[in-house]
Formats: sequence, C-alpha cells, structure tokens
Amino acid sequence: MQLENYQYQQSVLPKQGRYIIANSTDDTITVYQAFNEKIAEYAVKNQQFGGEHYSFSRMTWIKPNFMWMMYRSGWASKEGQERILAIEMQKDGFFDLLKNSVISQFKSEFFESKEEWKKALKQSEVRLQWDPDHNPHGAKLERKAIQIGIQGKMLERFNTEWIKSISDITDFVHQQAKVLKTNSKDLEVPFERVVSLNKVKEIAEHIGIKLS
Repeated sequence: MQLENYQYQQSVLPKQGRYIIANSTDDTITVYQAFNEKIAEYAVKNQQFGGEHYSFSRMTWIKPNFMWMMYRSGWASKEGQERILAIEMQKDGFFDLLKNSVISQFKSEFFESKEEWKKALKQSEVRLQWDPDHNPHGAKLERKAIQIGIQGKMLERFNTEWIKSISDITDFVHQQAKVLKTNSKDLEVPFERVVSLNKVKEIAEHIGIKLS
C-alpha cells in the first residue's frame, strides 16, 4: 500500500467541489468497506464476499475515499465496523456502477421532478451519494466525497467479476489512529488523487461532476 503524509496530500487536492478521490491505476481503483470480524475474515480468506453472515439481499456501500471511511467507522471503532477492508476492483466496473447509479436523494440538477427520480430509483440497483468530506478529526470539509450503494445483480457482479483483491488494513488504521492522537502532523494515509473522468465525460455529467 503506497502511503503519503496526510497534510501533504491535502495540499495538492481540491479544497471544494465534487471529486472522486482515490488510489487508482489505469485499470483499477481501491474502495473501502468496514465490517464485523466474521464477514471480514471470510472476505479476506476467500477474496470475495459470502458466508452465512453476509447478506446479498441488502445494499452495501463502497467508498473510494479513505478518510471518509475513517469518519464513517470511527477509525474502526464502531460496532460492526471493526475491520477495514481495502478492495481493489476493476476501474471499468467502478465506472459501470457510476453509469447505472441514481442519486439517493432528490436533486433538481439530476431530475426534473420527484416522480421521475422515484421511478429511476426503483429501477436502479445502484445508489449515489455526495457527502461532505471530513478531516481526520471528523470535521466537515467544503469538498464533497462520493459513496456508492450496490444491491441485486450489480452486487453479484461486483463480488464475482470486478474484485481483484481484498486486503485487511485494520492494523494500519489502528496505528494511524494512535498517531492522530499524539502527533497529527505525522499522520499517513493511502496515496490518493482525483480520478480523471475526461475519457468518460458522459459519466461525469451523469453524477454531477463538472470537468474543466
């Protein structure tokens, strides 16, 4: 896992606006999820999700932004979110999720009416949310972070077709949580940059990102 200093990372990232910020290559993107011990152990051992404790009938949320995952899980301290998984997935699959996503709350910039939005919501297996990004202490930033909810056949495709590897990074999370309490200037995080959507401009427009 390639790391960098958090303060340096923030100095080179946009301060406001909607962006997909992640660790990515030409072919892959890393997303994060937090689970309990049993689900996480099965996932790491089998390199896919399943087992008696994982439900494919529920919606699951993936987050490409490490710090948003830390905010959501309380640095792996919240009940049911004690294990943090870094999931490397195919970027084409990630883009497919975005292409098929529907915003989770009605916004007039995406739909002309609530009726149109509700209809699209019922027909889609992918939810999209833009939430405030957060700093390591949990304070909101002006920049927006994305998270994606998946269910049904899209969840099956994510699990069986698009996942390349699943790594347990909980120990790293615990180490950095201690650093945050003692000397936050030394905090290290996974290397992340803005994911370019210039080659998929229709997806950028669909999810509300304005390209320069």
